[in-house]
Amino acid sequence: MAEWTHRVGELPTILLAGVLGVVMLLDAVPLVGVLVPGDVAVLAAVGVGRPATAASTVAAVVAGCVAGWSLSFLVGRRYGDRLRHSRVGGWIGESRWAAAESVLRRGGGRMVLVAPFLPVFNALLPLAAGGLRMSYRRFLACASLGAALWAGLYVALGTLSRSLAGLLPVDVSPLLVTMAVGLLLAGVVLLVTRRGLRGAVPAAPAA
Repeated sequence: MAEWTHRVGELPTILLAGVLGVVMLLDAVPLVGVLVPGDVAVLAAVGVGRPATAASTVAAVVAGCVAGWSLSFLVGRRYGDRLRHSRVGGWIGESRWAAAESVLRRGGGRMVLVAPFLPVFNALLPLAAGGLRMSYRRFLACASLGAALWAGLYVALGTLSRSLAGLLPVDVSPLLVTMAVGLLLAGVVLLVTRRGLRGAVPAAPAA
């Protein structure tokens, strides 16, 4: 792990941002997203600790998320019903799909905005939004703002975690501490957010 974190730290900022953007694009794809640790990738990028990292990280996250969600939106717009009743739709689950549509009907663009903070729904809501024929302009505006808020949160938590790592008396990799503490803090924030949205967001069905 130490060798891996050291290699991450040596990556050029542009390359690091490009890799992060691809990771976030994959994270935004239904089914694939559950296998891609987008939050860990963001914290790892922040943990590198370069002056330009914060701005490039936010830009890469927004670009990757919006690209992935836009693809899902367009797929939902064109193939939503067919996909819903296909094998892939079966893997997603009818209950999850119906829940995503219910959330969008009640909350509209507001729910697209908070989608990054909702595990499971974050990748499914764009598909459902396309299927419900939401205006792409509205979807894009809400998705971009939501991605920026999510990225800003993780960059702030990562920066705080890295600062805490510098206070430790032992010789521990700042990158590892940034990811560990950042994930812990993010978990608390996301839990509070989910509870605040409990009236609008149904509990995610068990896999």
